[in-house]
Parts: sequence; C-alpha cells; structure tokens
Amino acid sequence: MRVLLLPILLACLGAGPVLAQPAPVPEEGADSIAEYRRMLREGNPGELWVARGQQLFHAPRGPNAVSLEACDLGLGAGVLDGAYAALPRYFEDAGRVQDLESRLVHCIVNLQGFDRAQLLQDAFSTGERESDMEALAVYVASRSNGMPLAVQLEHPRELELYRIGEALFHRRSGPLDMSCATCHSRESRRIRLQTLMNISNPVQVREVMGSWPTYRVSQGTVRTLQHRLWDCHWQMRLPDVEYVSDATVALILYLTEQGRGGVIDVPSIRR
Repeated sequence: MRVLLLPILLACLGAGPVLAQPAPVPEEGADSIAEYRRMLREGNPGELWVARGQQLFHAPRGPNAVSLEACDLGLGAGVLDGAYAALPRYFEDAGRVQDLESRLVHCIVNLQGFDRAQLLQDAFSTGERESDMEALAVYVASRSNGMPLAVQLEHPRELELYRIGEALFHRRSGPLDMSCATCHSRESRRIRLQTLMNISNPVQVREVMGSWPTYRVSQGTVRTLQHRLWDCHWQMRLPDVEYVSDATVALILYLTEQGRGGVIDVPSIRR
C-alpha cells in the first residue's frame, strides 16, 4: 500500500495549489527567517566553492594541460571582473548566445580538451562527487560582486532568445499543466520557508537574480541557475531539461533582463 501511495503523494506535492499557494508567512515569521539566513551567511560554506573554483580556473588541466586564463567570457581573454554581469550574450566564435555555464563548457572543451559529454554528465554535484562546473561558475560569478546585472540584448539572436525565454516562462505544459509563472506571478507564494519571487515585482526579481549561484543548505553544495531550472522542470514533472541547452539559456536571459540593475552578491545562501 505504501508503494502504491508514494507516486500519488509525490504528484500531490508537485501540484501548483499544494506546492506554491500556502498561507503567507506572518511578518514576525518572515523576520525570523531573514535572521536565520543572515546568521548562516556569516560562515557561508559557499566560499569554499569559490576558492576551489579559483584554483580550477587558473590551474593547467585537461588533455591540453592549460588553464582557463585564455577563456573569453565576453570582455576579452582572461577578463573576469564584470563578465558575469553581462551574461548571457552572443559569442561570435560559438555562433550562439551563451550563459556563464555554457560559455565555460565551450572554453573547457576547446581550450583544455575535456570531453563535452562527460562535462555535461558531471555538471551537478551529487552525494558522492563535487562538481567542478559549479565551483568554476560561482568563482567567476563572484568576480562581478557589487556590479549590476546588465545584459545587452543588441544582437538579433539575443533578442530572439529573450523572446523565446519569455514564452517558455509563461507556457503551461506537462501532466500538471504548470509553467514557471504558476509559482512566480503572484505575491506571498512560497515553498515551505522559501519565498517565491513574483516576476512582476522588479525588486524581488533583482534580489533573486543577483544572488545566484547560491549555497543550498538542504543540498550541502553550491547550485547554479542551470541546476535551478533543471530542478524546476523536475518539480513540474516535465522531462529533464538538457544542461546548457538553448532552452535554459533563453530562460536565464529572460530572467536576467527582468532583474536588470540587481546587484550581484554571490554566493548567497538558501534553504
């Protein structure tokens, strides 16, 4: 009986009305949650991922035994300060719009000679293995701390992907007939203690988009926007979205533009 009930329970937990519409947190409760997060951040374990990412970025690695210091993240080879603030963007050498992680994959494959398929397979940390990609992403992102999010949207492909991201955000699909907007289009929605941003509230979007990558206390590791989107698709019971696919980059571009002006402060810390 327990085996038969488990799929039903999981489906109910994923349903929009159950998952994303509990009663608002009382003001005193919200204050307590904010204080809890502040205290955690004073000793944020995510800083260890930043240090590891720095080592990985500058160390000769891979079949070609070179570092990533020749990687162009949009501001020139090896220029990290401010690069994350302007991503995603169109890259001529790749012929596509890339976010931070897809650009890092491009550099790791083309400069260091790593196998792309293996990189994608190992992109996320597990209980047995820490991801190099997550460490690299949080290190590079941290080099833009204190800077505002400012994607360009000047190249035709950037504009096209932005519109695709907007459509994907609002498109309902899957067995639960959910979209990103199902959880992120109204005030006072949350999943357990995690408040959900309202896409129509610029203040909330700027705060959220400026805080990723983040250290997830519940998972004991740094997570990136690519992982967040993968997890959202899983929660909506959709097929796994491919890591660094055009679909994920489009969504990240749309969300980053909505959060324009948000100040980057990573790694943050979340449940």
